[in-house]
Amino acid sequence: MTNFRNGVHVLMIPFPASGHIFPLMDLAHQILLRGLTVTITVTPKNLHYLNSLLSLHSSSNLQTLVLPFPSHSSIPHGVENMQDVDIYFVPDFAAALSKLHDPLVNWFENHVLPPTAIVSDMLLCSWTPLLASRLGVPNVCFVVTNAHAVSSWWVNDLDSMPDCYRKLHLGCIQSWGLVFNSFNEIDNQKLKLIKEELTEHDRLWAVGPLLPIKGRLSSIGEEQYQVMSWLDSCKKVGKSVVYVAFGTQITLTKQQMEAVASALEESMVRFIWVVKEPMKGLGIVDDDDRNVVPPGFEDRVAERGVVIKGWAPQLAILGHLAVGSYLTHCGWNSALEGILAGVLLLAWPMQADHFHNTALLVDELGVAVRVCEGLETVPDASKLARTLSGSLTMNLPERIRTKKLRKTALDSIREGGSSYKALDGFVEQLSSLSVMNREEK
Repeated sequence: MTNFRNGVHVLMIPFPASGHIFPLMDLAHQILLRGLTVTITVTPKNLHYLNSLLSLHSSSNLQTLVLPFPSHSSIPHGVENMQDVDIYFVPDFAAALSKLHDPLVNWFENHVLPPTAIVSDMLLCSWTPLLASRLGVPNVCFVVTNAHAVSSWWVNDLDSMPDCYRKLHLGCIQSWGLVFNSFNEIDNQKLKLIKEELTEHDRLWAVGPLLPIKGRLSSIGEEQYQVMSWLDSCKKVGKSVVYVAFGTQITLTKQQMEAVASALEESMVRFIWVVKEPMKGLGIVDDDDRNVVPPGFEDRVAERGVVIKGWAPQLAILGHLAVGSYLTHCGWNSALEGILAGVLLLAWPMQADHFHNTALLVDELGVAVRVCEGLETVPDASKLARTLSGSLTMNLPERIRTKKLRKTALDSIREGGSSYKALDGFVEQLSSLSVMNREEK
């Protein structure tokens, strides 16, 4: 790993959703290992997401800038993360965070060694390129997903887009460069397509899959410890456990919960089902039946299943030898975590990039199985049960291809791999910018 000159200071601005914060922290870890200095801007209730990163790096190289979450008429007081609201609040969060412009300018102008570049989440690029221009530094757009997912809207007619997304698109294009959490081996054609749209430059780096930082939210309590012990008791019979989780954003209707519960019960498989806490008390979701486990279900399946309500140690669960398949919404982070763990993905795409991710993984790469589709769709419980039980078969073509894709992904981030070299190239360009800036001054 090349260690570049220190003195290169990067300001990182994450979008406050775990699926966006975590990969940006993983990117921060990689560029810190290469000798750069990083400051990360967060609001108070999102600071804990940085704990594992802060524990790994010296305060002389990694610092935090904690700013109050700006008020917004549509966002309930006290809410600072997308896990507490639904996806329709994305434009409101971006608009609220744009009010950090002036506090960031003030911090920058009073800093002894201000940043030489900004790396901001793609969902904030409606305003971060303007901030970068005001400060006289480049903005790098960090794309948390793959090129397949963004190319569909990247090449669309801008006039057909809602205004908030048109500004986002233009901000991404106007950024000095783009970094994708993906790798050339699966994304090369779409990356080339996007690069062709960048008429001003060709600065685009595919640096994924970004490996999760060790210890990410690793404070495992007694309940989680019991889950891992239960998995240990299952590994005698090989990959016999289905993991069911739909991320931090999705809540299921009463009918969907009943269908999933019925499928798990009918399938007779061992399972872990993670149920997100309902978004109650915020005046956002009126239906108190969302994400409620059907009465009596846990007692009936107690011998072969575990239900976790709230946070779960997903990385540890997926990495356990007893886990063979993963029923997922197919968010890109979750999909990558499943692939890197070598488990078979059972895709139920529901919103945003989920559909494009599923199309890539199921239709193009053949490493996943599509089981359902749609945010409000209620799956057929018997059909889902058969899919769950069949997913643990070891000689499935999709499982064999998953194993090969896992090796390809890991090879890309090893020294000499495509993503490893792209990350080195990205950091080298940032370092060159810093040298140029010092010479000009």
